[in-house]
Amino acid sequence: MRDILSRITKWWEADETFGLATVVRTYRSAPRDPGAALAVSSCADHEVIGSVSGGCVEGAVYELSLDVCQTGSPVLQTYGVSDDDAFAVGLTCGGIIDIFVERIDKDSFPSLGDIAAAVERGEPVAVATVIAGPGQIGARRVIWAGDAEEGPNEVEGLAWEGAEGLGRDGWHAGASGTLGSGPRLDAAVDDDVRGMLAQGLTGIRRYGARGERRGDELSVFVNSFAPAPRMLVFGAIDFAAAVARVGKFLGYQVTVCDARKVFATASRFPDADEVVVDWPHRFLAATDVDARTVICVLTHDPKFDVPLLEVALRTPAGYIGAMGSRRTHEDRLARLREVGLTDGELSRLRSPIGLDLGARTPEETAVSIAAELIQLRWGGTGSPLTATEGRIHHQLTS
Repeated sequence: MRDILSRITKWWEADETFGLATVVRTYRSAPRDPGAALAVSSCADHEVIGSVSGGCVEGAVYELSLDVCQTGSPVLQTYGVSDDDAFAVGLTCGGIIDIFVERIDKDSFPSLGDIAAAVERGEPVAVATVIAGPGQIGARRVIWAGDAEEGPNEVEGLAWEGAEGLGRDGWHAGASGTLGSGPRLDAAVDDDVRGMLAQGLTGIRRYGARGERRGDELSVFVNSFAPAPRMLVFGAIDFAAAVARVGKFLGYQVTVCDARKVFATASRFPDADEVVVDWPHRFLAATDVDARTVICVLTHDPKFDVPLLEVALRTPAGYIGAMGSRRTHEDRLARLREVGLTDGELSRLRSPIGLDLGARTPEETAVSIAAELIQLRWGGTGSPLTATEGRIHHQLTS
């Protein structure tokens, strides 16, 4: 939905009604992940934006979206494998997808504009929707990630009233709307959603009819709009420019950092979101790092990379890679042990950085780093698909 959010917000601002179809669950080799969305305008031209299957079932979802626009009744539809009939509706890849289709307008989704503005600012926010079970199908709740200030307007109090305020971090806190089965369900979902937002996860959570943790008859789809994960690239060299370019392509917020002012310039790294002139270890020590953060150490100089890696390997970063030959790697490990890093901490270091693709140029090296990031993200083997068996699309490993 993030990909089409700006367009559907324009429809919403123009008081248009549209059908929104969202992938909420996938099985086996489905072509799109949960959160992928397609929208159909109810205007005369019935404009379509987005995709839920890469083309396999778009026609059927289009027709269903128009029907939902007319009736106003949301539908949870499952699409599976197509048969031998060329006109059958299904997925040729052998997967199965569940798609939730709902009608959207200003009355049914009054907070859409606020959500779009939050996403534009990089502020974490999630939408929880009841999609199946004994509850109110289509009931929606918006959860803001900020920790509320202590006092009479704490998050728990705000949640019952559907209000929101500003938290300590400056982001909105609290929640708006209700899932329709009472405060217990709202509270349970709020807790789970904030954990999902911290990890950037989108998916289904199940509860009892009134929010019981041990129940599973009521399904709630959580669509998380977390800020883009960060990629921190250290070393203002030509390899860093290529890594910044591919990092931006993969959806990271990219920072390039180097202590040498003459090299760390915006003109040399036009694809980076920011270019910082500072000692790498000092900058990293003062920077927020989480489990989605990628750290690429390309400084290739012990006076930079040893202090930097000493800091990096003690952060929760999900990926820490360092460029250099195997001889450089062994020397680097010895230096890091001398400053007190343990074997457990050193085991997190990806060095030499990237997958073995035979890369030589900066661009090829950037591709090998990107390949390793994708492999770790999805649990792939890194082997040619022609040499593997079983499913192509791996399940999320985080």
